Amino acid sequence: MKNLLVIGVGPHARRSHLPALAAGQRDGLVGTICGVDVLGAASVLTVFDSDDGPRDLPVTPIEPFPAGEHTLPDAVRQTLDALVARRSIDAVVVATEPAFHMVYARWALERGLNILLDKPLGVRANASTDPAQAGAILTDVDDLLTRYDRARQHHPDVVVSVQSQRRYHPAFWRLRDLIAEIAEATGCPVTSVQSFHSDGQWRLPDELLDLDYHGYGRGYGKCAHSGYHFFDIIPWLLAAGDASGKMADAVRVHAEVTRPADLLAQLGVADYERLFDGFAARNRYTDAELRAGLDGFGEVDAGISMAFTSAGHTLTLATLNLFHNGFSQRGNLAPAAALYKGNGRVRQETHIIQQGPFQALHLHSLQTLEDDSCAGDRYAVGGDQHIEVHVFRNNRFRPDWKPYTRLGRDDLTTTADGHLATPTQQSSRRRSMHEFLLYLNGRRDRHQMRSDLTTHRTAAALMAGTYLSMAHRFSGTSPEATLSLAPTLAALPAQVRGREVIVR
Repeated sequence: MKNLLVIGVGPHARRSHLPALAAGQRDGLVGTICGVDVLGAASVLTVFDSDDGPRDLPVTPIEPFPAGEHTLPDAVRQTLDALVARRSIDAVVVATEPAFHMVYARWALERGLNILLDKPLGVRANASTDPAQAGAILTDVDDLLTRYDRARQHHPDVVVSVQSQRRYHPAFWRLRDLIAEIAEATGCPVTSVQSFHSDGQWRLPDELLDLDYHGYGRGYGKCAHSGYHFFDIIPWLLAAGDASGKMADAVRVHAEVTRPADLLAQLGVADYERLFDGFAARNRYTDAELRAGLDGFGEVDAGISMAFTSAGHTLTLATLNLFHNGFSQRGNLAPAAALYKGNGRVRQETHIIQQGPFQALHLHSLQTLEDDSCAGDRYAVGGDQHIEVHVFRNNRFRPDWKPYTRLGRDDLTTTADGHLATPTQQSSRRRSMHEFLLYLNGRRDRHQMRSDLTTHRTAAALMAGTYLSMAHRFSGTSPEATLSLAPTLAALPAQVRGREVIVR
């Protein structure tokens, strides 16, 4: 059994990582668990809900330090080093604010510790307004890949796995299989992708300034939080078409965004005074004061166009629409106490994938929050667990193909590692942690890992390109960014140079 340190024990860690680690203890995969967080962010005994009921996690406080540090401050490093020695730590889970991911990952790799790295890989403050900070998103990742390679030379079994749970979701496994089947039969890659995600966390104008959790005041927003999943899942799906032999070597990115100040043009202070009794008495700001205070804040919504090219020719067109300001089920004036899933946050998601004239795939997850109205069928459209996949194939070209198939929850439920794999985000996050724990205990090989760091460079390039486009527009230059998808060989461990292996 392995001992783990969780760095950052905020709402996401308490809802996802810690219950999964507690389940690992029950399964004999985890020894002890301890946590670290900045002073004042968590109590020394932090309570979380496990499958077996409430549990306490011992948490060691550390002094806060600025984002963007290349190395940890001496006092923080000494505290972490002492914890690693005293508790015989084998692996760390990095679950901090994204701007701090890189500095903790560097520290862990220098010590040969295994890492489960929360998404995104990293981000820079003011990435949406400063092109230098936007570009540094990718150079940071390339630096981490180099450090990963170096660490493996001294610690051959060390692993960095990224928790990007759609790679562990049975519906996306099915999409990969369907894409690969047509690519092998026809030589046609994926030719277009349209992806949409909205998580409807409605914030009132004063809350844009006053609520910090997943806020925009650091100069980044949606694209550096839940948006990363889609920078990752699009190239992960495209890679399933590599059997065609046609692969992109570059991507052009163009982003249009809505920032917090733009929301005031949609609904201003006067509108909110009319919509919510009590807002006028609570709100401290005029429209002008809000606009001034929100200047330079990061993106709320993003509409992103991408062209994946090979030798200058476009192979795949992709559009990615990421929204915080979408359909919500908030109705109260007071903000939610727990913002991770609060303020009416509703997840709705679609992906439409075309493979030339041969195949179209539609994945839809159109949910509302759980209540009595969806008690009859939580898995139908509008239920809190809705998901379905529609498959269209050109049976006029191949009569043995079925022209249309609908795959619902039961069709998408399967088994993985001896456990039932249901098509939900929560269970997919649990599988990500379980795979990491299996590897730590010698029960999974490196090539079986679905989300090794080395397979995330394209996702990092898409995220960096999106922020470059935003920053260019903000600074008054051309909003298009072009990035290479071919990293230098030095950036990748020798064992994984070349294309990603499709893993089920």
